[in-house]
Amino acid sequence: MAPPLPSRAPPLSLLTVVVVLCMVLPVLFQMDVGELKQQLDRSQTLFPDNPSVWVKDLAGYLNHALAAPETDPTLSSYTHDYPYCLAGKELRGVVKALIGRCNESLQDFYDHCVYTMLRELDKQTGEPLHGYRVCIQAILQDKPRMATQNLPDYLELLRSVQNRPVKCLTIMWSLGQAGYYDLSQGLRVWLGIMLPVLGVKALSSYAIAYLERLLLLHVNLTKGFGVMGPKDFFPLLDFAYMPKNALSPSLQEQLCRLYPRLKVLAFGAKPEMTLHTYLPSFLSRATPHCPEDMKRELLSSMTECLSVDHQSLGVWRQLYTKHLPQSRYNTHTVQSLGVWRHYLHSSGVMGVSQQAWSKVTLYSQQGFSWLDTNTPYYYSECVRVLSPVLEQTWERTKDAAIYISQLTTQLIDWINHNTPLLVEWLSSSTPDSVFLLIDYLKQLLLFLHTNYLLPALSHASHLIVQAWTALQDSCRLHVLSHPTLNNSNNSIQNITLQPTRWLLVVVA
Repeated sequence: MAPPLPSRAPPLSLLTVVVVLCMVLPVLFQMDVGELKQQLDRSQTLFPDNPSVWVKDLAGYLNHALAAPETDPTLSSYTHDYPYCLAGKELRGVVKALIGRCNESLQDFYDHCVYTMLRELDKQTGEPLHGYRVCIQAILQDKPRMATQNLPDYLELLRSVQNRPVKCLTIMWSLGQAGYYDLSQGLRVWLGIMLPVLGVKALSSYAIAYLERLLLLHVNLTKGFGVMGPKDFFPLLDFAYMPKNALSPSLQEQLCRLYPRLKVLAFGAKPEMTLHTYLPSFLSRATPHCPEDMKRELLSSMTECLSVDHQSLGVWRQLYTKHLPQSRYNTHTVQSLGVWRHYLHSSGVMGVSQQAWSKVTLYSQQGFSWLDTNTPYYYSECVRVLSPVLEQTWERTKDAAIYISQLTTQLIDWINHNTPLLVEWLSSSTPDSVFLLIDYLKQLLLFLHTNYLLPALSHASHLIVQAWTALQDSCRLHVLSHPTLNNSNNSIQNITLQPTRWLLVVVA
């Protein structure tokens, strides 16, 4: 039987999103920031030595003022920085200034916001939580590490309320905000909080959607190196390729699309030093009965391990008899890859390439010899003929530069004097709606990138992989004799490694 489909919150309609925005935007734009400042000044006067009271009063005031309905605990229909992105510059300045004065209390304040949101969810009235969400986003925007300080405690809390999906999703949203500003912290949150509950019916959809958005926002994966290791990577491999697991087919397919980038993150900055630690787990999974897609991925990964990390061969030698069927199949695959060398020789490509290279080398040597002989003569002639002209040109250029400098001195002084005034005027005169329009454009571009560009690239990479597989199959028909294992290993390093790694990069 197929695994049960995970319950996924129905997507909000465009009308619902517009209604919520129409309720939140006027409140944020018309909020009396002066009244908020008075409230905070009163709190600081009454409790001058207790910053935790100041920030808690800030959160309480914002949550009372932003009385918009909670339609979805994950806010998945909005941009990742909603609702904080709707706050005006003045309100953001007040929030940032107060948070900056309470560094020692920020961890407690962050935990207070999360736990207060969970307590509010117990009330039947359905109190709004936007004020606490704004504070959480304001904290993690500058200090994303706050979310990962107490991950074990939050995982225990998540498991204790696992029968309350709304609370679980609220915890996951609160911690996941760190990842939008720091990829490494986002990966720590995902591996520490969301991976343990991957497969839970009500939580899997958001966990994978968050991972997809995280990897989409951070194109440069190098900032996430060093976070994921073998113990984190192989559960993801099993979820992506093993049939009949706790994920629905659609979620499993979505995870498969993310797998190449997760693989890059797992192998890290120096795969030549780490891949031998992955080989045993790849080898143990490559059984004759594993699914074909998974078998191809395992064999490709083991080939990369043996080709890139020289320590992998010693590890394989130790495990050869323990995993005899897998080792035998892997040996056949490694040997069959040596067909490239035979194909290049038998088809004449190797001979033509060598002949072309020899001609290029010969003509290059002749060209360098001619340059070595004639360059001094032509250089001296150029100096003799062009030197007077260049000197005259240089003198005129200096005169022109002095003249232009004198003409533009007043203009430069005027610009230096008026540019700061112009910048200040533009900053004060630009309405907040312009920034909101920019956020909408960013969301539109993100939608086009996710729903059109990425599927097109995925389809193109799939066609390339199919063509690559067909070429390998056609090459095997030309095999006349099997090379030894060592010769095959050299074939992998010298011939097949580059196109294989190129394809992996394209898929990623």
